Amino acid sequence: MSFSAVTRRRLLALAAGTLLFAACGSDSSSSDTSVADTTAAVADTTATADSVATEPERIVSLSATATEMLYAIGAEDQIVAVDNYSNYPEAAAAFEPKIDAFEPSVEAISELDPTVVLITYDPGNLQEQLEKLEIDVWVGAAATTLDDSYKQITELGELTGKSAEADALVESMRTKIDEVVAGTEAPAESISYFYELDTNYYSLTSNTFVGQLFSLFGTRNIADTAEAGNDYPQLSQEFIISANPQMIFLADTKFEKQSAETVAARPGWDVIDAVKNGQVIGLDDDIASRWGPRVVDLVTIIADSLSNFSAAQ
Repeated sequence: MSFSAVTRRRLLALAAGTLLFAACGSDSSSSDTSVADTTAAVADTTATADSVATEPERIVSLSATATEMLYAIGAEDQIVAVDNYSNYPEAAAAFEPKIDAFEPSVEAISELDPTVVLITYDPGNLQEQLEKLEIDVWVGAAATTLDDSYKQITELGELTGKSAEADALVESMRTKIDEVVAGTEAPAESISYFYELDTNYYSLTSNTFVGQLFSLFGTRNIADTAEAGNDYPQLSQEFIISANPQMIFLADTKFEKQSAETVAARPGWDVIDAVKNGQVIGLDDDIASRWGPRVVDLVTIIADSLSNFSAAQ
């Protein structure tokens, strides 16, 4: 399969988010680790960690998701640099210096005298080079389940001496997601949807992190039958039109400027129920591709969209 330069860059950008959300084969975050297990582990270690007076970390975050987590637990004062995709909250977007997440300069990083560098994946042999300089590396691979997301928040809480704040954030996220799901009335029939990652019609299946969020509401993903063994299949226009999804979710509104209007203008798409009935939903690319605190926002958007769909029937 060949990719255009734009698609290749798009896939690289999403490597720090949605495209690595596959539910199988996570090396750095065990998908079968329950929140209860994580909480118990924190309880075992927090007393020791908090009782030892240590200097604050000097953190270089090359993960936009990890950056959001740090700010959410109040550890932003330990950050000395962020990557060029760290754009939330506003303080992170304005933070300087910024380092290219995909072509990071080891020299530039070392000059900041960090104690730890946070990465989602290793672009080359970055971890090895940093460790040779006696700089610790924390790897927070793209989450495959909600428990993975909670686990990473907990780990960053331990790292920064913000365990109590991290535990509170995790509990808040779990509670809000449970409330949103419980408060969303299940439709009489499973609603079918197409989730668009880019204009080359890459999508994701129910086995992925985002797909699992949709499954909380009993939805039916048209990509599930597209290509056996591939959780990020490239669909054809013919497949999408034939599948006739009732809803379309666009995760490429910022990167590729897609909208309900651009989708409606695609040749042949006017016959799709989602297009005919005004059920094309634009998502914020960043919220849709990160697994930090704003996953609550994504779940809420999904729930509101499904409720609006049901009300319109």
